[in-house]
Amino acid sequence: MLDGGARCVILTAGDSLFSLLDDSEIEWLTRRVAEYVRGRAMMVAATNTWPTQKAAEFASWCSKLKVDMLMVLPPDWAMSCTAESLVAHYGAVAEHMPVMVVTNYLLPRHMPFRLALVETLLSRVPGVRAFKDDVGGEFAHRLCLLVHDRCAVIAGGQKQSHLNMMPYGVDGYLSVHMTLRPSIAQAYWGAVQKHREEHVRRIVNELDMPLFDYAINHRGGFSAVLHGMMELEGLGTRHRRLPYYSLNEDEMAQLNAFYQQLRVQSESILFDHSYD
Repeated sequence: MLDGGARCVILTAGDSLFSLLDDSEIEWLTRRVAEYVRGRAMMVAATNTWPTQKAAEFASWCSKLKVDMLMVLPPDWAMSCTAESLVAHYGAVAEHMPVMVVTNYLLPRHMPFRLALVETLLSRVPGVRAFKDDVGGEFAHRLCLLVHDRCAVIAGGQKQSHLNMMPYGVDGYLSVHMTLRPSIAQAYWGAVQKHREEHVRRIVNELDMPLFDYAINHRGGFSAVLHGMMELEGLGTRHRRLPYYSLNEDEMAQLNAFYQQLRVQSESILFDHSYD
């Protein structure tokens, strides 16, 4: 990712599989990434769904590692938190370092609760510096309008989510291609910055959407396919700890065929002179 030009490296509870790691392993992973990234890009670490005291202690520890920002994922099983308790949770972490709010845990919540929480955080927790949205739709639009002038806003995952938020004020997005084939992510971002809408649409339609359609609908879900692609690229292994499912040999062969076809298509797009 760094060699491909990434300006920020982000650990997340989801993609980093914190659900399969114990606390000591999360600390080990965070330390190793911080030591490797330091000075070459911004680094955002992440909490697991920890209670407030543990999250604040982890933030203090991360600040000593010179981590730039902490993505905070509060526990909210069965909507057990109130807006006030969530604000206090973020505030306790923000005493130690800048905070990124991730919104995926707000999916079961109604729109008024989500928006009231965002507005309260902006007014009472100045250490909140960024939002990463996974909810999408109308909430993503209203989130951008609320916070864009005061905080960074990034879209999670797919390029189409980023496109949907662009008219409302989004600053960036998380890219799976930055992990696998950075040239695709760079081509997309270059086309966005140069307002080449036709190029943007082609990358989304011919590269990004097919990849996510394949991965999201696969047995084991998106993460199983992502780890399969990482193995094909020589970046890691497809195998995840049980009870998570890992692709079998037949599924790896099918993925390889799909992925090679996608690579051919990407080369056709990236080396088309009209995209210079």
